[in-house]
Amino acid sequence: MRSDEIKKGYNRTPHRSLLRATGVTDEDFDKPFIGVANSFIEIIPGHFFLDKVSDVIKAEIRANGCVPFEFNTIGVDDGIAMGHDGMLYSLPSREIIANSIETVMNAHKLDAMIAIPNCDKIVPGMIMGALRVNVPTVFVSGGPMEKGYKRDGTPIDLATAFEAVGQFEAGEIDEEELTDIECNACPSGGSCSGMFTANSMNTLMEAMGIAFPGNGTILALTPERTELYKKAAKRVCEIAKLDASEREAYKMKNILNESAVRNAFAVDMAMGGSSNTVLHMLAIAKEADVDFNLEDINAISKRVSHIAKISPSLTTVHMEDINKAGGVNAVMHEMMKRGDDILLDNLSVTGESLYEKVADCEILDTNIIHTIDNPYSEVGGLAILYGNLAEQGAVIKTAGITGDRAFTGKAVCFNSQDDAIEGILAGKVKAGNVVVIRYEGPKGGPGMQEMLSPTSLIMGMGLGDSVALITDGRFSGATRGASIGHVSPEAAEGGMIGLLEDGDEIHLDVDKYILEVNLGDDEIAKRKVNFKPIVKKLESKWLRQYRALVTNASNGAVLEAE
Repeated sequence: MRSDEIKKGYNRTPHRSLLRATGVTDEDFDKPFIGVANSFIEIIPGHFFLDKVSDVIKAEIRANGCVPFEFNTIGVDDGIAMGHDGMLYSLPSREIIANSIETVMNAHKLDAMIAIPNCDKIVPGMIMGALRVNVPTVFVSGGPMEKGYKRDGTPIDLATAFEAVGQFEAGEIDEEELTDIECNACPSGGSCSGMFTANSMNTLMEAMGIAFPGNGTILALTPERTELYKKAAKRVCEIAKLDASEREAYKMKNILNESAVRNAFAVDMAMGGSSNTVLHMLAIAKEADVDFNLEDINAISKRVSHIAKISPSLTTVHMEDINKAGGVNAVMHEMMKRGDDILLDNLSVTGESLYEKVADCEILDTNIIHTIDNPYSEVGGLAILYGNLAEQGAVIKTAGITGDRAFTGKAVCFNSQDDAIEGILAGKVKAGNVVVIRYEGPKGGPGMQEMLSPTSLIMGMGLGDSVALITDGRFSGATRGASIGHVSPEAAEGGMIGLLEDGDEIHLDVDKYILEVNLGDDEIAKRKVNFKPIVKKLESKWLRQYRALVTNASNGAVLEAE
């Protein structure tokens, strides 16, 4: 076992002495040591109960003949960090989480790991760290939140609360209704109830084979979820006790291989996941040593029908509804009917191939999960756009478009999210405009702020069908409308988005994968001569370090030290 390096031989006497101080007994030194990577933190609704979850998991690990060692990562709640400079720390937190997993697991030579993420950047951060460590790892998330209801019975969620701010500003709802939404949009613990970033990543873990069925859809704080925790804990022990040759197949990089990455993107397209999944899956692919680039995504999208529409794309459907309709396995089973959609022979941590996992998982409610013959769209729910405004690509969640899929409008430019919010509230944005928010990319922000506040204001003020928004930042999974993010190169590195001026005509066409500004080459060249990117003054040492090392969104915003 890997842990023998810290517990076997006379020269490890001091190591064993320290381990005994933590409660390790003579019998324990012959057992596998299991890292329990928890993301318990009291300020995040999806995480405040995870200390109780780890108690269940550790008890099950002990009952199955292994020794658990719990450690924690940090976490940032994107919803709470939204709309102020706290959001600068959200994406950078992914790197801290990955580094902490690598640090603890490798410093203490633990044999295997069970990871307990749930929200925002915590899921991809843990996956990235696990890939670096490359020991057998089972993931089991905290689970999604129940949907909320207004007093009149209308289903609501966090996206409703953000959009309510714009509705209140526009005079469409009064303070009583605003308070009703505030108090009922997030009714329980768990990751926010729609197909936002957390639940998108939690479902994609099923497609990647690193989590059990139900990981993305079984509600938090339910007996069914507790059974899932126990099942995952038992399984990590079974794998850890296999012979070394058999254990090899379950190393993280052998499970999360190129087929797993492609399967994740295929399921993402079928379920209309958050645009942030592109950012995170590109980073995960790099950690997995998988040759997968932004250009590959449109090819997958063209082969995958969009068959499950979930809030914010369809505001009445939430993760609990997907669970009742058959879950992610039912989605994948339906995708099997088009053989090139999904790669079925990939091994899962359950010990089954993907085909064996989903072969009998029929859709239970075709009003919730559509059949392949009756899709919401013949192509997937995400697209990558290219053109002179996005030479290295930009991302749009096509599943969330509420107006036309092609749009031409005049630019209204803002150099920060705060300026954009102020301008939108002041009435600077009119029907037919393209809102441009720049200097919010990985370097320019730094940290690539989510733009849920401005997009929610646009929707809430009734402009969702008549206004487009482009940014080198990113969007919350709760964003809907013609919102294009991850524009690369970003303004801070001299990208075309930084050269735009008010009134420039911008054209986008989702079905033709185009994002361009209607300017001649001579005019663009002239603007480049005098262009100097804005460099924001930063007090934070960590954000200065991050800005110096981070790549742009088309590269997954990973850190490169060399």
